[in-house]
Amino acid sequence: MTVSPGLELRQTQSLAMTPRLQQSLRMLRMSNLELAGHVAAIVEGNPLLELRAARPPRSGPGPVSGGDGAHAIDLVATPFSMRDRLRRQVRLARASPEVAAAALHVIEELEDDGYFRTPLVEFASRYRLAPETAEAGLALVRGLEPAGIGARDIAECFRLQLAERDELDAEMAAMLDHLDRLAQGGIAALAAAAGLHPDVVAARLERLRRCVPKPGAAIADDEPVAVVVPDVLVRRSGTGWDVEVNPETLPRVLMNSMYAAHIPARDTAAKRYIAECRLEATWLVRSLAQRARTILAVASAIVSHQELFFAMGEPGLKPLTRRDLAGKLGLHESTVGRVAAGKHLACERGIFALGTFFSQPLPTRRGGGAVSAAAVQARIRALIGAEDPARPLSDDRLFRALNREGIVIARRTVTKYREGMAIPSSVARRRPGATGSRAP
Repeated sequence: MTVSPGLELRQTQSLAMTPRLQQSLRMLRMSNLELAGHVAAIVEGNPLLELRAARPPRSGPGPVSGGDGAHAIDLVATPFSMRDRLRRQVRLARASPEVAAAALHVIEELEDDGYFRTPLVEFASRYRLAPETAEAGLALVRGLEPAGIGARDIAECFRLQLAERDELDAEMAAMLDHLDRLAQGGIAALAAAAGLHPDVVAARLERLRRCVPKPGAAIADDEPVAVVVPDVLVRRSGTGWDVEVNPETLPRVLMNSMYAAHIPARDTAAKRYIAECRLEATWLVRSLAQRARTILAVASAIVSHQELFFAMGEPGLKPLTRRDLAGKLGLHESTVGRVAAGKHLACERGIFALGTFFSQPLPTRRGGGAVSAAAVQARIRALIGAEDPARPLSDDRLFRALNREGIVIARRTVTKYREGMAIPSSVARRRPGATGSRAP
């Protein structure tokens, strides 16, 4: 057998990622602030591109609008006062224009510690509001974060915080009605006034110590903070939920050919440079539009799948994996992962990372399908919140309670979830001498 050199023509097909495609994928993974910086650098080096101010939201003011057309990247270094942050929450709230306006007036009347000490009748008269509108505006402010904002006194402040944590039972309410007795005569005087056993009062005081007496101090004026600018806005509509990409996070890149018009016809090098700039500008505009469409498609699919979450909160989260969502949309799983990375969604319940809505399924025994890990964690928090302080639920008892409800979960998984939520063990949660209802 002889071996000799030769030429052979062979045709094959292979996938190759061009530099443009690689850059488009990197842009898809970028957060809104990273994207703003990246686009600004491209615009600076391309004479055919201009960067315009972000568009205002189409359906009213957005949750992060500075009110003066400021770009999202400028908001990070801007100090936000307590009132600024509360105003942004009012803009996200589902309220009539009259009630929202009354809430904004309430915010102006708040003292630095977050309390609303102006008599409501005087407040309504000052701003020429109907009494019921003034009351509704105050109620709206009291539903904002942090809990306790808008209270008239410390007892009401604690009441709002405990209600938000679902810890305001009848015994706690009775204590708050006579909280001034604690300073006058201690636990014994408060227990006598509230009609409770001193041990019960002592156990409930442990919960009160976790409350913040001055909620306004937590978001004090002129304190620089890291601002999360949501990429997606979700609003309730008559038929369901409206989803849109936040216009404030979309860089407005425009092509300007005035520079190219002044290039001499004989200058071939300059014309070649302009042609390259035009190609880059066209690619950037198309890539930004494609990025926005992809984010909107993924966010819309998430909202459609997690409608119960937007209606009832974390217990309504359904199992959802990136692979399942990618299959529904006809995308690659890595594309969904890039969209979810560093992106946030704003709704009337607050601002959430897109990754919050993905959760591995846990099976159930009641024929109702799987339940999400996030919903199980919410159920664990609820069980612990309702436990007897003298006999807190161990991980084993939590495991048995969840299994009685049909949730198939291992005991070590219960421990992992509890520790992941920074909840102490049953031994650390025990309050000796406390009495209360028997937990499951």
